Amino acid sequence: MPTPSVLIVAAVVAATALGCDDDRPSVEGVEAPDGFAVTEVVVGLDRPTQIAFDADGRLLVAQLAGGEGDGTGQVLRLDFDAPAEREVVADGLLTPTGVTEASGDVWIMEQRRLSRVRPDGTTEVVLDQLPFNGRSEGTLTNTPDGRVLYNTSGTLAGDEPAEGSGAIWSIAAAEEPVAVATGLKNGYARTFDGEGRLWGVEMSDGSFDGRPAPDEVMIVEPGAEFGWPRCVGDGTPVEQYGGTAAVCAEAPPSLTLFEPGATPTSISVAPWDPAVLVVALWNEGRVVTVPIDEPAPDEPVESETFLTGLDHPQHLLPDGDRLLIVDHDGGRILAVER
Repeated sequence: MPTPSVLIVAAVVAATALGCDDDRPSVEGVEAPDGFAVTEVVVGLDRPTQIAFDADGRLLVAQLAGGEGDGTGQVLRLDFDAPAEREVVADGLLTPTGVTEASGDVWIMEQRRLSRVRPDGTTEVVLDQLPFNGRSEGTLTNTPDGRVLYNTSGTLAGDEPAEGSGAIWSIAAAEEPVAVATGLKNGYARTFDGEGRLWGVEMSDGSFDGRPAPDEVMIVEPGAEFGWPRCVGDGTPVEQYGGTAAVCAEAPPSLTLFEPGATPTSISVAPWDPAVLVVALWNEGRVVTVPIDEPAPDEPVESETFLTGLDHPQHLLPDGDRLLIVDHDGGRILAVER
């Protein structure tokens, strides 16, 4: 098992205070709009994926700690005030892409397994051999009532989604999972806004009627059926899977569309504007913003580039007035604030 690099928290962590200096230079090579400062707050990680705060305000970090599929992944617990005192919460994980804390347990999503680490350090496998399509399962999301949301990526059994695949699920300890929404190729990430609405992303990778489909952001209502594989994008029928205009008209509309393969891996509400979503586009190396003045617009709205200069921005996490951004390839966490 490779030993993780020593974690360093840069002196710029002081930028967490309100009223930061807008003239402070940004991180080299990373560009954000005028009026925003970007600082480097954690370095020395090894292919980090999702981050989350625990109940004590410490940071949980899932990282591959090696190559994808190597089985060397970890979950770390970091304290910004004492970064050298790093705790390894879990080790030997297979491509951990999700981590969060709920009811005192640390929940971890691996390639096909959902588990939780109890406060006494014991690990319980909650769900194993989850359906997936060869891509890693996604991130974990806390609900306002203390449950955890996860997704199963979509795989086909003939022309139909395989049982249990292509869905967003809600789960709590000692309870069976409940489907929140279905008909998604890969609903990798999601977030709640200040009004309690759930927003999600969709990665529609693959070929549909011989063409790639766009990725998207959409509002997720309980019981929603998004129509994959019969419908992709903003209600576009896929003839090869029996999609029709009538069927796809029932699918929820897209808030915004991205180019095929953009790969949205994270979504968050902007700390500086509750009417704006921020989305990390992994393959495009961009972080973009999307207005949400109208939750279900007649036509998809346009996104706007917000941050560039990272090969693969992985995850977004609000932290007060700033937004933490996981730089997967760079093994670091950045903070951006107005």
